Amino acid sequence: MTESPETRFVAVGDADIAYQVLGEGPPDLLYCYGMGSHMELAWESPAYAEFYTRLASFSRLIMLDRRGTGSSEGISRTAIPTWEESTEDIVAVLSAAGSKRAAIFAAMDSGPVAILLAAMHPEMVSALILFNSSARYLEADDYPIGHSPDAVDTFVEAITAGWGTDEFTRLANPSMADDAEWVHLTSKAIRSSATPRTAAAQLNYNLRNDVRQALPLIQAPTLVLHVQESALVPIAHGRYLAEHISGATFVELPGGDNTTTPELYVMADEIAEFLTGERPVVEIERILTTVVFTDIVGSTERASSLGGKRWRALLDAHDRVVRDQLRRFHGREINTTGDGFVASFDGPARAIRCAQTITAAAGKLGIKLRVGLHTGECEIRGDDLGGVAVHIAARLESFADPGQIVVTGTVKDLVVGSGINFEDRGEHELKGVPGSWKLFAVVN
Repeated sequence: MTESPETRFVAVGDADIAYQVLGEGPPDLLYCYGMGSHMELAWESPAYAEFYTRLASFSRLIMLDRRGTGSSEGISRTAIPTWEESTEDIVAVLSAAGSKRAAIFAAMDSGPVAILLAAMHPEMVSALILFNSSARYLEADDYPIGHSPDAVDTFVEAITAGWGTDEFTRLANPSMADDAEWVHLTSKAIRSSATPRTAAAQLNYNLRNDVRQALPLIQAPTLVLHVQESALVPIAHGRYLAEHISGATFVELPGGDNTTTPELYVMADEIAEFLTGERPVVEIERILTTVVFTDIVGSTERASSLGGKRWRALLDAHDRVVRDQLRRFHGREINTTGDGFVASFDGPARAIRCAQTITAAAGKLGIKLRVGLHTGECEIRGDDLGGVAVHIAARLESFADPGQIVVTGTVKDLVVGSGINFEDRGEHELKGVPGSWKLFAVVN
């Protein structure tokens, strides 16, 4: 677990608002998440910790828990903070952090608060970034993309019944549904952010208001980020924002997660480029990660028998299958090898399950794959990986039968209790790698 920065508090009337500061900047970047936010617990998730660290690599990152969420002042269900009061909380946090002008990055139901802030205090907002947000949630004669009042009622009832449960977390983040550790940590943070009925009351307020009148008044450069397949906040809401904020940039992100994306690093890079004009260069660092190599069996012979056009079509279908599953299991594509992929995962069990679904899906295309996995220390150089662990994973393919996944003993030991079964493949020397290695095949 990455250590959380010091949590500080600023008094706003009778309420204490919690915030954290990380990085040096410039620019200043204030991040406001919204319902479900708990800054301190979020740092227990490796994915979120890495996301925050990336944001802080090109900015002085200021984060806060809104009043009624996380470490900030609790509220009564009958005294829900208005959007105006929430903007006052942000102004107070910026002042306490010594920020005179900042980019505002708001997610989900915090979007309207940030929109109002940018319209009311243009001198304080250098840029506006909205993620999976909306200016209005309810349908109207002039807003047919909204949800019906009955649908909002149903959603609020579902929040009351399911807030903080693993089932709710999976429904909101389908790509992460198979990652038990991520689901557990996220559900814990959601439960700790607010009680079910208090969360439902706040969301009920947020879902029934409208800030469209403020959109033409926004003067700050604006970036609208929205996932393609969100069921809770359809992408049409994001397009509406971009179309009604002068000069706004609209970027579609893959997947259907409502609180995050399968690739948080993509979002961080989009924000970095928007604010600084260039994507950050990640300094060399070392991490423990699981490296996966895939390879199509008999690709040369297959290409010759099918001919160039048909082989290319089959290879394109294979590539789509692999990338779809990498998104689903939160894997990161590192490289392609012509007829295979190199990917990394922050969890070996998820890497194996991803490899299993890839080999099964490829099999339906009439393609057999060999897959090798190893978990070890890697060097991160930009978007690439280096180190002995990468070489070990690359050597394992040759020990796999068609349609088979081979892992090292290191991987097997790390996934004990996951329900994944293995078959001993003996001890082997790997070309160019010192020592001998115990190998195991995954049993489907």
